[in-house]
Amino acid sequence: MKLWEANIRKVVPYVPGEQPDQQRVIKLNTNENPYPPAPGVMESLYAFDTDRLRLYPDPEAKTLVHAIARRYRVSPEQVFTGVGSDDVLAMAFLTFFNSKKPILFPDITYSFYDVWAELFRIPYQTIPLNAEFRMDAGDYDVPNGGVIFPNPNAPTGELESLEHIEHILQHNQDVIVIVDEAYIDFGGTSALKLLDQYENLLIIQTFSKSRSLAGMRIGYAFGSQTLIKYLNDVKYSFNSYTMNQLTLAAGAAALDDETYFRDTIHKIITTRERVKKEFRELGFVFGDSQSNFLFVTHPKVSAKELFETLKREHIYVRYFNKPRIDNYLRITIGTDEQMDILIDFLKSYLKNVRS
Repeated sequence: MKLWEANIRKVVPYVPGEQPDQQRVIKLNTNENPYPPAPGVMESLYAFDTDRLRLYPDPEAKTLVHAIARRYRVSPEQVFTGVGSDDVLAMAFLTFFNSKKPILFPDITYSFYDVWAELFRIPYQTIPLNAEFRMDAGDYDVPNGGVIFPNPNAPTGELESLEHIEHILQHNQDVIVIVDEAYIDFGGTSALKLLDQYENLLIIQTFSKSRSLAGMRIGYAFGSQTLIKYLNDVKYSFNSYTMNQLTLAAGAAALDDETYFRDTIHKIITTRERVKKEFRELGFVFGDSQSNFLFVTHPKVSAKELFETLKREHIYVRYFNKPRIDNYLRITIGTDEQMDILIDFLKSYLKNVRS
């Protein structure tokens, strides 16, 4: 090691799903929405006055904040925005997790959590999911510096009830509890119903999944006015101009078309439930995912081998070489046509394996 390297902050970075640059691939590895954004999003971009691009964007993102507040019936002072939910989560880690006690999160969960903990020098402890990949709420009834978990969980897709979440909140009222709801629109009920009861609750959502705007990078959080003020204080001390003018306009437009939003969600859920049935008939084993993906294993097939075989067929799914889940694949729900191609290939592949 060179002398100048001694004081460099070193972390093992988060590794996102592969973004292939090939044409004609079936991309089911990053949980993107297979359908386009609401038509009003494109209309807002066509109507945008490009002369405004010479000006800095509104650091308070008021257009978007007020649109989110109206849609979810909260006050604007209860809304925080950032460049994707990853940015919002990172700001939340930096703002709220400063105790000497470890923060708690599941052992099988969004793999950015331990990266942020390492980056910000936050002590942490992972709590094992049970054999069904579910959280046991009582496991979090221990001294800690904060709690965070996704609901539905990623990569398992399992959904915890509001009663489960409220148990964790009731037993952790002296720390911040963060519920990461990136996939909540695909199943279950948001913890937003609990917001007014628990001042220490922060709920984080995103436009990347259900609103088809992963390329725009829009994340947001709901919390008490106190929590949101603390988040904004950190944000403005870090980078005031985090969201550009086009993103703010597109995000606000995406919230205007509730019918399109509901129709898109319905299509994905319908496809998911149909695919669950077909995967079970093929012998795959998985939980009752309430997200826009399935987390599957097969008793007769190596997940890693299947992952590599699918990739050679230009079908991309996600494989995690990690303890407890190294024989599982996470498969995003695509269009019916995409899923039919995948299922037809799996039928042929598994027939050859069995023979």
